[in-house]
Amino acid sequence: MAGRADSTVLAGARVVLPTGTVEDGRVIVEGTRIAGSTPDGARTLDLTGHWVVPGFVDMHNHGGGGASFATGTAEDVLTGVRAHREHGTTTVVASTVTGDMDFLARQAGLLSELVEQGELAGIHFEGPFISPCRKGAHSEGLLRDPDPAEVRKLLDAARGTAKMVTLATELPGGIDSVRLLAEHGVIAAVGHTDATYEQTVEAIEAGATVATHLYNAMPALGHRAPGPIAALLEDERVTVELINDGTHLHPAALELAYHRAGADRVALITDAMDAAAADDGFYELGPLAVEVKDGVARLVEGGSIAGSTLTLDTAFRRAVTIDRIPVEDVVRSISANPARLLGLYDRVGSLDPGKDADLVVLDADFAVKGVMRRGEWIVEPVSAEAAPRPTAV
Repeated sequence: MAGRADSTVLAGARVVLPTGTVEDGRVIVEGTRIAGSTPDGARTLDLTGHWVVPGFVDMHNHGGGGASFATGTAEDVLTGVRAHREHGTTTVVASTVTGDMDFLARQAGLLSELVEQGELAGIHFEGPFISPCRKGAHSEGLLRDPDPAEVRKLLDAARGTAKMVTLATELPGGIDSVRLLAEHGVIAAVGHTDATYEQTVEAIEAGATVATHLYNAMPALGHRAPGPIAALLEDERVTVELINDGTHLHPAALELAYHRAGADRVALITDAMDAAAADDGFYELGPLAVEVKDGVARLVEGGSIAGSTLTLDTAFRRAVTIDRIPVEDVVRSISANPARLLGLYDRVGSLDPGKDADLVVLDADFAVKGVMRRGEWIVEPVSAEAAPRPTAV
């Protein structure tokens, strides 16, 4: 039988699989899927000197390419999605920011349609159920306690596409809301919180399983009052988000999280806002004005960090070259772990046969040279016969 015209063998690269890195490996793509054997007539692309890794999965992202997921139109959201895809993120969860409940419900309806169309992987509600003490770049006047009835309103508006809700679980209704989310199969994430160590332990026992951008927007680790960071790092049931942009975290803080939690409990995220993959300038994050200067986003009023301009290819490259995290561990943190948390690991997050053909080609310096999503090249690599094989990291 003749092979499909869209069958391709990616050959010669270092291929990162769940079992480890295969030197001079092959990834076989047939149609939209990764195949287990080579079909007749398949095209071969020589990627000697490169890496092939699974497509990145971003479970916390507010926008990019100059467009907002939190307040934008459907076309705006697609603009942001395309911008991140070009940087290797083949699976994107759209994150909201604090707003009026009716507006959030309407935006959830818009985003849910894009989930149903396959453009997004789900919705993450960040706010309004967060602490005014740790509000960060959220409008204090719109914050509210996590009343389970109001949490349920957002879940209903999302029509089954809500993947995660960030809560200050120490607020009235917080623990009951965690239980509600767990009952509905939605991730309860502890974040923008002023909780004590003991209160955070209570939230985890109630079903919270994620730390929203660990270290940021929560009390610092203390030796007498360890606060939420210690509780979130020590519990094997919790995955910790990390923003590895060089601004949100000192490298030692990132290393501590990897050392204490282990690579299987870290999810590298962007927490990106509109200016990711775009220029410096003035933007809005929800109702708040933001200035981006030298790639760092801060509120015009008060100067608080306002999300990031990070793309996951930069987070990957920093983790390997600056933080010296093994490539295989970074792949778990940037692809497999978030895919599992989101309930998508049967389709994405690794290069196993039968999964979607979502992958990223990286050169010896870990720069993106190719991006494939569901068998289609978003960024098409060139053959690399003469490229030197990268030195092991």
